[in-house]
Amino acid sequence: MRRGRLRVLLGAAPGVGKTFEMLQEGRRLQEDGRDVAVAVVETHGRAATQAQLAGLEIIPRRLLEHRGVELGEMDLEAVLARHPSLALVDELAHTNAPGSRHDKRWQDVEALLDAGIDVVSTLNIQHIASLNDVVEKITGVAQRETVPDAVIRSADQIEVVDLAPQSLRDRLSAGSVYPAERIDAALSNYFRLGNLTALRELALLWLADEVDTALKSYRAEHGIDGTWNARERIVIALTGGPEGETLIRRGARIAARAAGGELLAVHISSQDGLRTEAPGALAAQRALVESLGGTYHQVVGDDVPRTLVDFARSVNASQLVIGVSRRGRLAAALSGPGIGATVIRESGDIDVHMVTHAAAGGRFALPRLTGGALSIQRRILGFAVALVGGPLLSWLLVLVSRDDTITADVLAYQLLVVIVALIGGIWPALFAAVLSGITLDFLFVDPLYTVTISDPAHALALVLYVVIAILVSWIVDQAARRTRIARRAAAESELLATVSGSVLRGESAVPALISRTREAFALAGVRLLDADGEVLATDGEPVADGRATRVAIGDRAVLELHGGELDASERRLLDVIVAQLGATLERTDLTETARSAGVLAETDQVRSALLSAVSHDLRRPLAAAVAAVGGLRAAGGALSDADRAELLATADESLATLSSLVTDLLDVSRVQAGVLAVSLRPVDAADVILAALDELGLGPDEIDLALDPDLPPLSADAVLLQRVLVNVLANAHRHAPESSRVRVTTSRLAGTAELRVIDHGVGVPAERQGDIFAPFQRLGDTDNTIGLGLGLALSKGFTEGMGGTLTPEDTPGGGLTMVIALPVAPTRTPA
Repeated sequence: MRRGRLRVLLGAAPGVGKTFEMLQEGRRLQEDGRDVAVAVVETHGRAATQAQLAGLEIIPRRLLEHRGVELGEMDLEAVLARHPSLALVDELAHTNAPGSRHDKRWQDVEALLDAGIDVVSTLNIQHIASLNDVVEKITGVAQRETVPDAVIRSADQIEVVDLAPQSLRDRLSAGSVYPAERIDAALSNYFRLGNLTALRELALLWLADEVDTALKSYRAEHGIDGTWNARERIVIALTGGPEGETLIRRGARIAARAAGGELLAVHISSQDGLRTEAPGALAAQRALVESLGGTYHQVVGDDVPRTLVDFARSVNASQLVIGVSRRGRLAAALSGPGIGATVIRESGDIDVHMVTHAAAGGRFALPRLTGGALSIQRRILGFAVALVGGPLLSWLLVLVSRDDTITADVLAYQLLVVIVALIGGIWPALFAAVLSGITLDFLFVDPLYTVTISDPAHALALVLYVVIAILVSWIVDQAARRTRIARRAAAESELLATVSGSVLRGESAVPALISRTREAFALAGVRLLDADGEVLATDGEPVADGRATRVAIGDRAVLELHGGELDASERRLLDVIVAQLGATLERTDLTETARSAGVLAETDQVRSALLSAVSHDLRRPLAAAVAAVGGLRAAGGALSDADRAELLATADESLATLSSLVTDLLDVSRVQAGVLAVSLRPVDAADVILAALDELGLGPDEIDLALDPDLPPLSADAVLLQRVLVNVLANAHRHAPESSRVRVTTSRLAGTAELRVIDHGVGVPAERQGDIFAPFQRLGDTDNTIGLGLGLALSKGFTEGMGGTLTPEDTPGGGLTMVIALPVAPTRTPA
């Protein structure tokens, strides 16, 4: 019996239309003559989904009782007995009620597939097991129902049912997804615009990876090595040389011209770990690649062209970008075809871009003769071994020598040369080779005890011996040299990685660089001085003035090193650290300047607004109070009781207004100075909300409450929270139209509680929502009787002082929603 085929309709969130699409597909296939049955469907009361069931056969559910509640589950036995050609099974991740054959619905689907029944099912991205923790971080909601990735990947067809996030929110607001009483909570929690956007991207990326994996599997199964350009992949070959940036930017432009193009940079390092480019160059090029949206890869291989082409084929690359050779014409003529020519020959159907650059075709120069790979002490020891070991070996060979042992004598001296090369390198080995050759001729080649050779064959053998000894010693020396360079490169890489890691782990950049510099070069002490000689950072022993190596960092600082001289390679690495120090100091200066400028600008803005408020808003109630008191004093007893009472009421109202304004000014100054006194305690949100409504005199006719009875206490200052709610509620009530009421809701999202004040007024444009929290800001409101425009500024300061946030959001359908988010009070464990 053939196994059934599984088709999964994948959605980013509930409400995108998966069930609707499943039923619509079932109706279409039924019209085409397929035997279709609805095994289980969850309409959630949605009329449009319910309408799609018309004309479809629905297999009745099996009723199970659990803890006194009757639950309806898919009747697997009935579906198997009915054995339709196609079964529609909704909500693949559903957990079955106790008493069912399987714990999970996806296990029921596996049974249907084993019976040869095709299945169309639905699933949300949050229910895929490997993405469960990612979705929880995005939404703050843990998903208990999951489906193993292997089950989803084994599906014959996976489709994303896509809907733009704002369109889904509009559907939710219109009541097409949830009933009215659940809309506000859903919009403010799981169905936030940011959450939906992230979930949609996650679903599309997961499906894209699945398609790419399926394509690779198909090509592997069918032995297809050629490139399929279903997607442009541009591979850039980096050597770490100065041409790297040019190649990266050229490759990025090529990728940008291809919709969905992917950029990959690869560096081929030899198996011995050698690196001949400047330290830090590859790190800078890697950062550039990643900033342009590409990925960086490092592959080990001695055959650079072959390794590069193999890597390009392994990632199904369509184009390769390599630089023109930096060798001169003479060097190219002597050494034969270069890497570029070989890559072009081996690339096959992969397009190769040869990019010229400033470093291409450098002039011919003889290699520089550098110092030996081994230390002076080892070279001296090598000469000593040659001087002592040669005579000693000759004495031993003379004692046992016969006419037929000349071959053994030559091999013995050859062994001595190899030992000397291993100890002291090429020059002691060359000395040992020449000395042993003369000794062989003098002691063992006829005529004996002379440096003449009578037999030409013996002369040729002696020459070959010396040549072989020289070659062996040269190879040994090169191996030692490369080992030393490899160790040096590894140490340099480790240093750079340690420095970067120190900064990324939160250590202060400058002290971390200074500390790692001293450790890397085994110095006694390192310190950094500014241009005025002030110590910015120091590590190790105090640096002695006048005896330290000084390295200038631009014109802003000087790095002093004490405890030893640095060689050329160490100077090269030091240049990288100095460059990082310079960039770090510059960034620190710019950050400090920006911070100072921002503080000055804010202070100046507040000062200007304060002067305006004092000259205008404070003058009005003060003038009214002065006028009222002056009238009482001037008229004396001539005033009637009614006039006197009116003047007293005016003075009292004006002085109360003046007192409120002065209190707000003092509060905002405390917030800006950072001296706000906050007493955090567990607070019942409902109690504070009711107290704020009582203070404003707002009743059920103006306010609609939807408070969560299970909301735990908040960690807040009750007095400050009430002030926040009074200000926010007063604004909402003032701007709400008479035909609608302000709505106050509470809900919990993970460890945070949210108080939402919702109005359906004119709202605030998105680009101006950040301005509503600025002091003395009324956003065009010209009513001077409502205060200084400090209410929301104070509310934001109070909320942040309690460890929360106050943010504006657009109300679906028009208006503004103010969200007060505060942490939930920690639960006390009984002693």
